[in-house]
Amino acid sequence: MSRDWIALLTFFGICFAVGASGSVFTASSVKTWYPGLLKPAGTPPPYVFAPVWSILYLLIATAAWLVWRQRIHENVSLALALFFAQLILNGLWSFIFFGLRRPGVALVEIMVLLGAIAMTAMRFAEFSRLAFLLMTPYGAWVLYASYLNFGIWRLNKGPA
Repeated sequence: MSRDWIALLTFFGICFAVGASGSVFTASSVKTWYPGLLKPAGTPPPYVFAPVWSILYLLIATAAWLVWRQRIHENVSLALALFFAQLILNGLWSFIFFGLRRPGVALVEIMVLLGAIAMTAMRFAEFSRLAFLLMTPYGAWVLYASYLNFGIWRLNKGPA
């Protein structure tokens, strides 16, 4: 197997590992805490999230791989560092929202995540238009998740 294919599989593995680590925190809360929350209009049913995230992880792993293939350029390491930073923030959100059950703190964190995704996508655009385009559904979904996070926080924050 060529080095490029091994790298692609590695990016897939890393992205899905982040998803799996997030699901550790999500699994119990989705059955106990999350169903009792008031949710904003447009909240999808729970079964939508896993397939959407699986597709998004495939897309962003492919985007990172496309940029990695341009590693002869000096700024690729910064683009990939941003990618890994936003991936860590992605996993952290699940821990804060579902693990700690702190929608307000998760809302702040997801705003930072959105900024990190935007910076990553812009850096990726310098090396591959396709990599940039592969990041856009992810950014759009996290923007939508931000709306959901805000709605849940606002509807469930209780007395001041």
